[in-house]
Amino acid sequence: MNKDSRREMFRRFAEQNPKPTTELNWNNEFELLAAVLMSAQSTDVGVNKVTAKLFAVANSPEGILALGLEQLKEHMRTLGLYNSKAEHLWQTCHLLLEKHQGQVPNTREALESLPGVGRKTANVILNTAFGQPTMAVDTHIFRVANRTGLAPGKNVLQVEQKLLKHVPKDYLLDAHHWLILHGRYVCKARTPNCQNCIISDLCDHYRPVRRKIDKANNQTLI
Repeated sequence: MNKDSRREMFRRFAEQNPKPTTELNWNNEFELLAAVLMSAQSTDVGVNKVTAKLFAVANSPEGILALGLEQLKEHMRTLGLYNSKAEHLWQTCHLLLEKHQGQVPNTREALESLPGVGRKTANVILNTAFGQPTMAVDTHIFRVANRTGLAPGKNVLQVEQKLLKHVPKDYLLDAHHWLILHGRYVCKARTPNCQNCIISDLCDHYRPVRRKIDKANNQTLI
């Protein structure tokens, strides 16, 4: 995918969805951090069901600690890996109070020092909560970047670095959300919906598919 195609790709995304955002429900930076910690190997829908009840009674580090670890686990029981997720959130609440005055830090180094927070989670927080042009490469973005030819790479760090380099700067802040949503609902892993994709004519993956369709249509006409 060349420079002009990349710009056109994001122009179309922006036209279709001018204000993309995460599908996790949150009202403050701590709620977002907690929700993202819960989201590993879980759907956003599942996390939102948990946080709707949890945040109603505890939506701050102080509130989580007052709730107690066992009650926290009970709230998170429907999520995969809930025990370890609850432990990480519990420990994170302690560190936020001890080192950050109860506030979610806005630097990568500080975020990645929190239990359960890796590079991807830190990028989500920096981008969504603090408006920094980061790129959180999850399985959806990794797939879209490689399949379309936007930013092919062998691992998530390579893809992240290429995206930061190749995504037009005026689209970079929202690019993370557009790519996740595109991968989640259109460019799906097993059954990509190329026929209803707004960027299929720009996509490296769809070109050979289109040639097969055109060839089949020509043979039918003959």
